[in-house]
Amino acid sequence: MESYAIVVISGCQCKVTSDEIIRVPKLSEDVGAKVSFDKVMYLSDGKNVKVGAPYVEGKSVQAEVVGHGRDGKVIVFKKKRRKDYRRTKGHRQEYTEIRIKALPK
Repeated sequence: MESYAIVVISGCQCKVTSDEIIRVPKLSEDVGAKVSFDKVMYLSDGKNVKVGAPYVEGKSVQAEVVGHGRDGKVIVFKKKRRKDYRRTKGHRQEYTEIRIKALPK
């Protein structure tokens, strides 16, 4: 079994493994910056499991910022029938790609 952790990043819970690239809501760090996430909720090394209440104390996940970007457009459309009411809006969520460097032992 592989080792993995569940970490809270920008309010979102993410399941991460070592050397994985994931997209998270936009972070303010520059590309190439090292970041650390200390809100580890669950930690598994394949044999042993640590569950936090709510977080595992003294453990943190190390990562590096790979890049920033924007997701595809999401169309928000409102309509009320027979009332000649239509509204269309678009939204593109910004994200940050991070590479997980090291999981805690």
